[in-house]
Amino acid sequence: MELMHANILGEGTPLLILHGFLGMSDNWKTLGRKYADAGFEVHLLDQRNHGRSFWSDAFDYRIMAEDVKRYMDSVGISRAILHGHSMGGKTAMQMACTYPERVAKLLVADIAPKPYPPHHQHIISAIAALEPEDLTTRKDADNALERHIKDWGIRQFLLKSLHWEMPGKLGFRFNLEVLKDSMEVVGDGLPAALQYAGPVLFIKGGNSDYILQGDLEEIRSHFPKAELKTIDGAGHWLHAEKPEEFFRISLQFLNS
Repeated sequence: MELMHANILGEGTPLLILHGFLGMSDNWKTLGRKYADAGFEVHLLDQRNHGRSFWSDAFDYRIMAEDVKRYMDSVGISRAILHGHSMGGKTAMQMACTYPERVAKLLVADIAPKPYPPHHQHIISAIAALEPEDLTTRKDADNALERHIKDWGIRQFLLKSLHWEMPGKLGFRFNLEVLKDSMEVVGDGLPAALQYAGPVLFIKGGNSDYILQGDLEEIRSHFPKAELKTIDGAGHWLHAEKPEEFFRISLQFLNS
């Protein structure tokens, strides 16, 4: 079986970080270095069909949790702190509930264990609409995406996954064909019976509607020790919008 690609920083307590949908481990490099400087061995992981990891038609949270366990086994990590944003948070929740003995703590950024309706279709459609001539320079790709995606931040997030497939031709590192058919799966909720009794911190963006106050009851049905903290003025990409505050709140939990 193929293993997830990882970028490992620092030494100390193992901390595994899982990115969100259409993202990659590079999204967490800056914060990853800060966690490493704070005494953690940081493993920035690319989930399957993303970044530099392998592509596969099989794609769901149970399988992605197995990817994390297999990775831990391969590098000799018996127990780690898991840290996931959005889709990565769902993978981390699944892993913590399935293999609680392997997870020391769980940190989840702006996602709840509930199901979400598919809501990335306009982004997937914009990427699918790109023509070969749109992928000759990063500027051309940005201009083409801007026709459908006005939000500069979302475009920059997507453009981070561009790489040179060959001279003069850019491509995305994520597996668009599989991901566009997996929108229902990405929104899946955590199965009702699953539970993790260890320490858990959920951090939400104050301007994001991914976690609502009414979700706390369901969160604690899966994670009885869960705490919820809010970063005011931040949206769904809270770690990129308010990195210093995110780092401060998360580090306090990681060191507690």
